[in-house]
Amino acid sequence: MQEHYVWVTTRRLQPGTLEDFENAWRPEPAPQGLHRAYAYWSEDGQEITGVSFWDSRESCDAWRGSESEAQRRSAMAPYVVEEREGFYRGRELSLPGATRG
Repeated sequence: MQEHYVWVTTRRLQPGTLEDFENAWRPEPAPQGLHRAYAYWSEDGQEITGVSFWDSRESCDAWRGSESEAQRRSAMAPYVVEEREGFYRGRELSLPGATRG
């Protein structure tokens, strides 16, 4: 099974700032080594979890240490109350009886 490299960040936001946060969140330019990214938010819009898939830990670390990422974090900062993040390795799970479509 293919391994994936994943960076997960969960942020608690100031009330009513989800749309502004999302505008600041989008990376410019797209990071090298990033395959795809997803955002999941709570019903009240005050918590958002970003999940990004990378080709390696090194490409993720290079992005995290870049000036572009520093600028992006600075743009998001006014909307963020709390932040937690982690880097993980993993693979897709096979579910019994499930077919891939």
